[in-house]
Amino acid sequence: MDKVGIYAVPFIIFAILVYGAVKKTDLFGCFCSGAKEGISSLISIAPTLIGLVLAVSMLSASGFFDIMTTVLSPVCNAVGIPSEILPLGLIRPISGSGSFAVLSSILEQHGADNKIGMIASVMAGSTETTFYAIAVYYGAAGLKKTGCTVPAALAADFCSMIFAVLTVSCL
Repeated sequence: MDKVGIYAVPFIIFAILVYGAVKKTDLFGCFCSGAKEGISSLISIAPTLIGLVLAVSMLSASGFFDIMTTVLSPVCNAVGIPSEILPLGLIRPISGSGSFAVLSSILEQHGADNKIGMIASVMAGSTETTFYAIAVYYGAAGLKKTGCTVPAALAADFCSMIFAVLTVSCL
């Protein structure tokens, strides 16, 4: 199986070159055209991404996530959700790198084989960086109104958190 991974990318590149040669396609021109489109997309979504990174930094520095964890802990403990996973549940929809830092911290504290570590791992794998994805896709498409996208995506993230707890609890 490891051999497939080693040869997959060179094979795909070779196949593209052969296809281009057979079809007499200007592959370098196509590559340059795609690169130009990629740069223009990057320029169009950069302000949104910069704002998102700034917002995450401000929320983290202000102690917002700690305050929310303190406020929500009694409710979560009452319904069987470990309060240790709350920081992950709060930051995951906002920041992928931030959430993986929180996941790493949870795994260091509780271990990967512990119930809390397993719940955090399942939750990290089954939720999305909602605001980042919306910023990128809506920004690239030039859309300003998200409609029901944000509430629906956050509801899906919440359900993923609940089902992570239920799934690991059934093991």
